[in-house]
Amino acid sequence: MAEQKNRWNWEVSGFEPRKAFDQEDRKVSSPLVRRYSISTSSVVQHSEQSKQALSSKFQKLKDKVKLAREDYLELRQEASELQEYSNAKLDRVTRYLGVLADKTRKLDQAALETESRISPLLNEKKRLFNDLLTAKGNIKVFCRTRPLFEDEGPSVVEFPDNFTIRVNTGDDTISNPKKDFEFDRVYGPHVGQAEIFSDVQPLVQSALDGYNVSIFAYGQTRSGKTHTMEGSSHDRGLYARCFEELFDLSNSDTTSTSRFNFFVTIFELYNEQTRDLLSESRNSLPKIRMGSPESFIELVQEEVDNPRDFFRVLKAAFQSRGADVLKFNVSHLITTIHICYNNSITGENLYSKLSLVDLAGSEGLVVEDDSGERVTDLLHVMKSLSALGDVLSSLTANKDVVPYENSMLTKVLADSLGGSSITLLIVNICPNVSNLPETLSSLNFCARARNAVLSLGNRDTIKKWRDVANDARKELYEKEKEIHDLKQEVLGLKQALKDANDQCVLLFNEVQKAWKVSFTLQSDLKSENNMLADKHRIEKEQNSQLRNQVAQLLQLEQDQKMQIQQRDSTIQTLQSEIKAIELKLMEAINSKEAKSVFGAESGPEVLSIPKSTGDVMDSSAVTKKLEEELLKRDALIERLHEENEKLFDRLTEKAASTGPPQMSSSPSKGLMNVHAREMGRNDNNIKGRPTDVSPLALTTYKTEGAGALVKSDPEKVKTTPAGEYLTAALNDFDPEQYDSIAAISDGANKLLMLVLAAVIKAGASREHEILAEIRDAVFSFIRKMEPKRVMDTMLVSRVRILYIRSLLARSPELQSIKISPVERFLEKANTGRSRSSSRGNSPGRSPIHYDSSMRNALVDEQIQGFKVNIKQEKKSKFSSVVLKLRGIDQETWRQHVTGGKLREITEEAKSFAIGNKALAALFVHTPAGELQRQIRSWLAESFEFLSVTGDDAIGGTTGQLELLSTAIMDGWMAGLGAALPPSTDALGQLLSEYAKRVYTSQLQHLK
Repeated sequence: MAEQKNRWNWEVSGFEPRKAFDQEDRKVSSPLVRRYSISTSSVVQHSEQSKQALSSKFQKLKDKVKLAREDYLELRQEASELQEYSNAKLDRVTRYLGVLADKTRKLDQAALETESRISPLLNEKKRLFNDLLTAKGNIKVFCRTRPLFEDEGPSVVEFPDNFTIRVNTGDDTISNPKKDFEFDRVYGPHVGQAEIFSDVQPLVQSALDGYNVSIFAYGQTRSGKTHTMEGSSHDRGLYARCFEELFDLSNSDTTSTSRFNFFVTIFELYNEQTRDLLSESRNSLPKIRMGSPESFIELVQEEVDNPRDFFRVLKAAFQSRGADVLKFNVSHLITTIHICYNNSITGENLYSKLSLVDLAGSEGLVVEDDSGERVTDLLHVMKSLSALGDVLSSLTANKDVVPYENSMLTKVLADSLGGSSITLLIVNICPNVSNLPETLSSLNFCARARNAVLSLGNRDTIKKWRDVANDARKELYEKEKEIHDLKQEVLGLKQALKDANDQCVLLFNEVQKAWKVSFTLQSDLKSENNMLADKHRIEKEQNSQLRNQVAQLLQLEQDQKMQIQQRDSTIQTLQSEIKAIELKLMEAINSKEAKSVFGAESGPEVLSIPKSTGDVMDSSAVTKKLEEELLKRDALIERLHEENEKLFDRLTEKAASTGPPQMSSSPSKGLMNVHAREMGRNDNNIKGRPTDVSPLALTTYKTEGAGALVKSDPEKVKTTPAGEYLTAALNDFDPEQYDSIAAISDGANKLLMLVLAAVIKAGASREHEILAEIRDAVFSFIRKMEPKRVMDTMLVSRVRILYIRSLLARSPELQSIKISPVERFLEKANTGRSRSSSRGNSPGRSPIHYDSSMRNALVDEQIQGFKVNIKQEKKSKFSSVVLKLRGIDQETWRQHVTGGKLREITEEAKSFAIGNKALAALFVHTPAGELQRQIRSWLAESFEFLSVTGDDAIGGTTGQLELLSTAIMDGWMAGLGAALPPSTDALGQLLSEYAKRVYTSQLQHLK
C-alpha cells in the first residue's frame, strides 16, 4: 500500500488526459446534422458537398491522431528512462543514508557512555566545590553599611579593611571607645549591588549543584535590607541577579538528555502566621510542602521558564502583599526558588532550593505611645529573630540539639539551615550616631553566628581535599577534551548527511521537470484568479472612495450647521447689545429731561437754558437718534481700540524715558515716576492758575459716601471716546470671571494704569474734563475692589491725589489750608522725644505738637513721627576675612544688605502711612519732587555719616540719600492707598473731608 502511494505516475492534479477519437468525432460532427424540406435534386447536391467536407475533416483528424500517438510514445519512453534513473539514484542514496544512520547510532552510544562516565566526575566536582565553600563554615556573614542621609549628621563607623568594621561606641569611660567586628566580607556605603552579588554568586552555583542555600537580609528598619534584596530599576538586587545567574548556568549545563526546571513560592510571615502571596489568583496551580514532616505548610508553586516570568510572579506577589509600610516592618518575606534537575540517561533526579529572606526590622524597643497591636507585632518579631539567632548559635557551636521548633520561621527553613546547606546572613546597618544602639545590637547578633567553624577546619584536611580537587580537575579536563573530539566527529557526519540530502533534492528537481504540462494549466488558473482579485480590489477601492466622499459631505454638513449656530449666536449677541444701547439711550434721555427740570426749578440765574430744551422728544426723534447711534457703534468701537493702543504706546514711551528706577516696591514703579512728574506739573498749575469760575455754576461731586458741590463750567460734562471706554471697562470689570487672585490683581491694576495714562494723554488743558467724566466709575471701582485687597495701593494713591488736586484747583478755600512741614513727620530713632508703643516691626510713632496759630489746618494738633533707624556701617577686618573665605565680593554683600534695609524701611513707612490723614494732606499740598528733596535734606542733616563731600559724591553717598528718600516716599505712597476697614484709605478720607468743607463753604456762599 505504501509502495503504491510513493510510486511515481502521470496522474497529476490539474492535468486532464487525452480523450478518445470517437468521442471527439461525435462532438464535432453532431452540429452538422440538419434537416431540409426541399426538392430531391437539392438534397443530392447537398449530400455530395457534405461527403466532401467529412472526408477532408476525417483526413485532418487522422493526421492529428498520428501526431498525438508519436508524441505519446516519445513521452512514455522518456518517462520510463527517467523512472529507471531516479530509482537507481534513490537506491544509492538509501544505502548511503543507512550507512550514515549506523555511524550516527554508534556515535550516540559513545556519547552516552562518555556522559555516564563523566556524570560521577561532575557530581564529585559539585561536592568539592561545595566543600570549598564550607571550608570556613556553613554559615557566612556579610556586613553592608548604607550611605548617610542629608539630615543624619556624622558617621560612627570606619572600614579598616574588607573584613573589619570599626564602630565608635562613644563610651568615654574606657580608654579605647572604638570596637572592631570581623566578618567574611564588609561593604562600605560606596559598594554597589554588582560587587555584592559577585561574592554571592558561588552560593548560587552551589544551589544549582543540588545544595540548599538560604540568604537572610538582617538589620533595623531603614537600614537597606529591602534595597539589598530588591534593588532599583537601574541597580537590581539579589532577587533578579540570583535568578538570572541560575537561568544562565542551567542553559550552559543543559543537554539533550538533561533538563532544569524552576518553581517559585512566595509567602509572608506575620505574627507567626503564614500568608501565601500566590494563592489568591493562582488556586489551580499545584502546591508544595515546606518544613519538616511534623510541621509543614502548603504553598502554591508556579513554574517559571525565564527571568521575565520570574519578574512577573514577583510583581504579582508584591501587589498581593499590599502597601502597608508599618506591616512590612514587622513581617518576614520569604521567596524560594525550587530547582529540579532530571537526567534521562543516568536517571539522576536532584532537588534543591534557594531561599531569599527579607527579615523584619530588628529594633526591639517598645515606645510608650505604641498601641497594643503594635506591641504584639514587635514581640512576635523579637521572638522569631531570637529563635533564628539561637538556631545559628547552635549550628556554629555544633550542638546535638538545634531548636528549630521555637519559631515558624526556623520550622519552615529547617532544611536550609542545617546539614550540608549553606547560610548567608547579610547584616545591614545605619552609620549615624542616633542609631548606634541598634547598630551595635545587629553587629553583636551576627558576630555570635560567626564565632565557630563547621565542616572542614584544619590545614591538613584542606590540603588533602585540594589535591583531590586538582586531580579531579585534570581528569575532568581530559574527559572534556575527548567529548570535544567526539562532538567534532558528529559534526562531520552531520555535514555528510547534509550533502546527501542536497543530492536528493537535485534528483527531485529532475523528476519535477516532467510535470511542466500540469503547471501550465495551473498558471492559467492563477492568472484568471489574479484578474478576479484585481477586479475585486478595484471595486473595494471604489467603495472606499465613495465612503470617504460621504464622510466629507457629512463633515461639510456639520460644519455648515456649526456656522449657522455661530451666526445665530452672533445675531443674538448683537440684538442684546442693541437692546443695551437702547436702554442706555433711554436712560440718557431721561437724565437729560431730569436735568432740564432741575435747571428750570433752580431759576434763570443758575443755568440759562432755552425753552425749547424743556420739550419732551417725541418717539420718532428717539428712534432716529437710536438708529444713528447704532450706525456709529462699530466706528466708535474701532476708535476706542485705537485710542487704547495710543494710550499704552505713550505710557511705554514715558516709562522708558525715565530710565530704570533705583528701587521698586511694586510692578508699576516705572509708571509711578511718570505720574510724579505730571503731579509736579499739576502742582505748578494749581499755584499759578486763576480760579475765576462762576460761583453760581454748581454740580454734584460724588465722593466716598459724602456729597459736595464744586465749581464747574456752565456746559455739561463732555464725553470722549477714551472716557467712555474707561467708564465701560471699570463698570464691567467682574472679578468672578478670573480664575485666581493673581489674575484679578493684574486686571484691576491694568485698569488703574489706563486711568493714569488717560489723564497723562489729556494734558493740563483737559485733565479736569477726563477726571470728571470717569469719576463715578473710578470711585465705584475702588470701593468694589477694596475688600479683595488685590489693587496696587500706590496706583490707588496716584488716582486719589489726581482727584484731590483737581478739587484744590477749583476751590480757593482749600488752598488756604496750612500743613505741617515734612520735618514733623520724621524722627530719628533713640531720641529723647516721647515714644508710643508699636506692634511687630512697624516703626514707633511719637506725638508732635502743632503750633496753635494753624487755624486752618485740617490735621489734629498732635501727629505721629516716623522713626528712621539708620546706623553707620561698621567695617571690620574679621568680616572682610570671612567674606573672602566664603568667596563673596564685599561690594555684592554691601548691596545685598542695603537692599534688605531699604525693603525694611519701605514696609515700616507703609505701616506708618496707613490711615494717616495728616501725611495725606502733606502729599496733596506738596509737589512730589519738592517733598523728596525735603526728605533728602532732613536725612543729610540728621545722619552725619550720609553727608555729601567732594570725595563722597564719586563714592556713591548721593546714591544712598536718593535710595533712602525714595524708599520712604514709596512706603508712604503705598500706605496712603491702603484701606483700613471699615473705613477707606487715608487719601479717600481726606477727599471726603475736603468735599464736605467745600460743600459747607458753597452753601454759605449761596446763602
